[in-house]
Amino acid sequence: MTDHSRPITRALLSVSDKTGLIEFARALAAHGVELVSTGGTAKAIAAAGLKVSDVSDLTGFPEMMDGRVKTLHPRVHGGLLAIRGNAEHVQSMKQHGIKPIDLLVVNLYPFEATVEKGASYEDCIENIDIGGPAMIRAAAKNHDDVAVVVEASDYQSVLDELATNKGATTIGLRRRLAAKAYARTGAYDAAISNWFAAQLKIEAPDFRSIGGKLVEALRYGENPHQSAAFYRTPELRPGVASARQVQGKQLSYNNLNDTDAAYECIAEFDARRTPACVIVKHANPCGVAEGSDLVEAYRKALACDSTSAFGGIVALNRTLDAEAARAITEIFTEVIIAPDATDEAIAIVAAKKNLRLLLAGSLPDPRAPGLTYKTVAGGLLVQSRDNAVVDDMTLRAVTKRQPTEAELRDLKFAFRVAKHIKSNTIVYAKNLATVGIGAGQMSRIDSARIAARKAQDAALEMKLAEPMTKGSVVASDAFFPFADGLLVAIEAGATAVIQPGGSVRDDEVIKAADDAGIAMVFTGVRHFKH
Repeated sequence: MTDHSRPITRALLSVSDKTGLIEFARALAAHGVELVSTGGTAKAIAAAGLKVSDVSDLTGFPEMMDGRVKTLHPRVHGGLLAIRGNAEHVQSMKQHGIKPIDLLVVNLYPFEATVEKGASYEDCIENIDIGGPAMIRAAAKNHDDVAVVVEASDYQSVLDELATNKGATTIGLRRRLAAKAYARTGAYDAAISNWFAAQLKIEAPDFRSIGGKLVEALRYGENPHQSAAFYRTPELRPGVASARQVQGKQLSYNNLNDTDAAYECIAEFDARRTPACVIVKHANPCGVAEGSDLVEAYRKALACDSTSAFGGIVALNRTLDAEAARAITEIFTEVIIAPDATDEAIAIVAAKKNLRLLLAGSLPDPRAPGLTYKTVAGGLLVQSRDNAVVDDMTLRAVTKRQPTEAELRDLKFAFRVAKHIKSNTIVYAKNLATVGIGAGQMSRIDSARIAARKAQDAALEMKLAEPMTKGSVVASDAFFPFADGLLVAIEAGATAVIQPGGSVRDDEVIKAADDAGIAMVFTGVRHFKH
């Protein structure tokens, strides 16, 4: 395809988002471009004192069926699809009174925003655009001759080219705009199809599409040789995608991944019930605690593994206050994320210029349904979010000794945390704080040993008489396949254990607990996290 410019003599504009519309239309008119428009867009342009033709004058048909039919006409699509250098196409245009459309400006009905607002089924359906995507795809296909704009952010690029190319666009710009146009309609259709699947409760639709809007291109991915970008999906879930970055340098791929892990974990702790803090390193919590206030919760979480917390992510379930901000900034921290922050706290964090502060507005609902995605070679794994919450589970004591009230409180706390740690997972907890965490090991016994060793290291660092695992409880994200992992926990000082149960050797494990005089409860729910 030759590198050639195409003058814009006629433009069709039909937008739901009218940001920058009048300024853009005025600039086009200044270049001598004939303006054609639809409905509300035409009214807005005319109200600004600009000459504009209604699309019904072009087609010879009025808008009908509540606006469902207005641009689906050969005089629109012919003007977009005709190849300018094709004699047969040119002859057809003359024969049928079709004029070329050199620029199409369309942004689609706000389907995603309508769903986000919790609109009715009928309102969502009415906000599915038909004519818009059809025109966009037509113009994008014929990008050799036609420029297509689907976002107001591209208005200036078009105007810059008109200014430098005597009212024409280059093939380079038209190709880039076409690529973006197809991506936009693809993301739009993905949002609609996933909404339909959810409405119809189809867990495994024959086709699954995923679409997102670019938030920002990232410096690199997990490693410097990998490229990366951050996209926002239509799902309205508070977190890194919705958060406002108050200060700090650009977030990296790993920062975003770790911050998401921290905020999803902190959401397990109802802010109306208790202040809580989660510290994450490499996507795994290295300290979690509840406290009488945020600063106490932070210091208890930090005590679990202060070495790993260096350079970590701190998530809070309440508004960051000044006292907590001072404590957190005592050591090097990459990111703080919270629902909100006081002005004093923001000022304290501002003294650490590289520390990122994210305010998400609210906490995600740990019980909310949703989907999670993971890529594999040549495919995509899709599953429902793990929205099981320990407070909703029926806990069954299976040992001779029942857990005490204090133990049961800590057991539930530990199991909340275990849900957010890579498997195999062992969590020791005491007084509503983690005191040892073993994550991501190939065998459960190794996780139990590592968590106990972490507690020993912490005891040495803090000059404690004994590790904090003495008198603790322990949580396992999945069943103990053998009694050996439980025996390690008992040796570390655990007095009660919470686990899903379901092993063929459950009786052996229960006997080991009874022999040691500890309490054990089964949840019946597993929390594998890979």
